Amino acid sequence: MDTGENEYRIARFRERLAHDDMAELGVRIEVRGTAVLLTGTVPTAGEREEIVRLAETELAGLPVRTDLMVACIDPPERPEELL
Repeated sequence: MDTGENEYRIARFRERLAHDDMAELGVRIEVRGTAVLLTGTVPTAGEREEIVRLAETELAGLPVRTDLMVACIDPPERPEELL
């Protein structure tokens, strides 16, 4: 597959993330050598899985690496104890 087509597919994937409900997530897409790297923090494991699934579909045939962290946004179960 040629580089121009890969760049087009990556740009189309960026565009899709920017316009879907995931636009606020702040996922960064970078090209590192021959691989595509997804980085950032997402609020839930489900959203992480959805982004990875979309990447695998949109960028099929390209190596995709993910470094997406899941942020814990749940309130603490008990009050913090200060010593």
